[in-house]
Amino acid sequence: MVADGLITPEQREATLNHLQAFGDRLEEALLDTNAVTEANLLKYLAGVYRTRFVSTEKLAKADIDRLTLDKVPKKLAVQHGVFPVLFDGKGSVLSVVTADPHNAVALDEIKLVSAVREVRAFVARPRAVKAAIAKAYSGDIHAFATLDRDAHQQFTSMLDVYERNLVTDESMAVALAREDRPRERVLSAEELEGGASGTARGVHDKGYLETLNVLVSLLENSRQDLRGHSAQVARLIRQLGERIGLTESQLSCLQIAGYIHDLGKAGAYHLTSLNVAEYEGHAASARKVVHSPVQLMEAVGLPHEVRHAVEGMYERFDGGGLPKGVKGKDIPLGARVLAIADTYADLTQNPRNPFRKRLTPVEACDVLERYKGTVLDPNLVDLFRHTVSGEDLKARLLANRHRALIIDSDPEEMTVLELRMVEQGFEVQQARTSDQALQHLRSGEFELVVSELDLKPHDGFALLGEARRHAWGQKLPWIILTSRAASEDARRAFELGASDFMVKPFSADLLVAKLKQVMEREAVARGTSRGVSGSLLEMGLPDMVQVLWHGRKTGSLKIRAAKETGEIHFVEGQIWNAMWSTLRGEEAFYAMLGLTDGTFYLDPNFKADAQVIQASPEALLLEGMRRLDEGGR
Repeated sequence: MVADGLITPEQREATLNHLQAFGDRLEEALLDTNAVTEANLLKYLAGVYRTRFVSTEKLAKADIDRLTLDKVPKKLAVQHGVFPVLFDGKGSVLSVVTADPHNAVALDEIKLVSAVREVRAFVARPRAVKAAIAKAYSGDIHAFATLDRDAHQQFTSMLDVYERNLVTDESMAVALAREDRPRERVLSAEELEGGASGTARGVHDKGYLETLNVLVSLLENSRQDLRGHSAQVARLIRQLGERIGLTESQLSCLQIAGYIHDLGKAGAYHLTSLNVAEYEGHAASARKVVHSPVQLMEAVGLPHEVRHAVEGMYERFDGGGLPKGVKGKDIPLGARVLAIADTYADLTQNPRNPFRKRLTPVEACDVLERYKGTVLDPNLVDLFRHTVSGEDLKARLLANRHRALIIDSDPEEMTVLELRMVEQGFEVQQARTSDQALQHLRSGEFELVVSELDLKPHDGFALLGEARRHAWGQKLPWIILTSRAASEDARRAFELGASDFMVKPFSADLLVAKLKQVMEREAVARGTSRGVSGSLLEMGLPDMVQVLWHGRKTGSLKIRAAKETGEIHFVEGQIWNAMWSTLRGEEAFYAMLGLTDGTFYLDPNFKADAQVIQASPEALLLEGMRRLDEGGR
């Protein structure tokens, strides 16, 4: 770039110094130091990679349809930093933006998973790609605002968010993210990589986390009520950590803590911060094993953040916990996050929790609420509630959470597949025998089956044949995933009504992508979808409108608050009409937007008669929020 006259030697030195001090990517360092404008940088990179470029402004305004987004699973998009922007069905060409258009491995994997003929890559700013993924896949409407804030954060780091007059989720998140950052000194690069601190290199690598995920999940297969518990805790930790705004390094450390927090604790009790605080027997057990996970992993050289999180997970916010009795913000942030995620997972997954039943997400959050300020960090509980309730409700609104049964006698095969399916929004149950499978299937709760043929006491063919003789199994999508490769087996499976036949070994990501396509076809064939109901306390109406708009949903959102009722009609994500009391159209929409308490029901089978509202959802939301602001002054 210096040779091409794009930047000066002095700007190069400033950029390299910034890069050494703060890390990140070279492109971001060039922009942070104002060595080059984004437009000139992208034009230059487009020339280097021989492709086109997409500006941050265009990505921020992009409204990508669901069909295109579904071509690239969220996990793959995040992993490779690739965002799909256009799908040409006729030519089977998928266009994506990425900061690394020369990454052939990533593009080949996306081509395989999306099942397209060609993938075309355009170049964009790394942070813009990340923001686009957060906005489109996670519904984060502030993703690009966060990008703008990050761009100048290095120059405003002395601003203390606790001194701001306006307390918002965003300001709270920034404050929490900064809590555990060293104030008196900056760790050296050697310490961050694991030299002087004794941290093993590579623990932040995605492959390390993936291996830990699989191994711990396999260890937990024998824990009947807690199978998959640690993987769920790690997922919850990442969701909350991302909401707080932790760095990728901090997120990795806390995920590791989530995976290992129960190692060496296989006693009579499952120990959570809630149980240990409430029952002396649990507390006595916790005192004996609180250091066990760290001791078992001592040879690995865990990062300080992991050790502090695991060993401090039974501390209480009021100072009455163990092992040290520290209180408030003196408890490491990781320990406070782990305590909440572990307790929530226990309440929602373990039928032997203190309530002796699995609680719903709303019920579990209500329990966490009771322990705010005594056992749990009150700010984190509030943020956690908003995070998990929003994610669960969003999945239900978009109708992309399906209940599946995996039938396989091999626990390793089942666990790896289950992990991938859960990550993609499926609710998964396992069965290891055909008899267990029949017991589950008779409930009629499943929408999809993935089954091996080699089962006992009856093989997979007999199980499929039996299912097809009953109303609950006649039209149930059934995928055969087997070690057998004989064409005769495939022919017989299809004759019995199997939806697909796949031979092991298999790509879990590719299989899950196929399963989602099967469910989409089933929804189209049925012509109807399930309704979704809930409370406005779970998700505010503005956020709900955002989800339905970006998800391009069609249906009627029925609202009930006090003695009034109303409706908002959606067609492919656009708002066609609204009714509230005697109001109609835009005025009815604005009247409902300020509701904070009430219930809702989304009827996805409703068809709107006529388009009364012409304004876009974005324009309606902006005008509605302006009116609410003015009304509150």
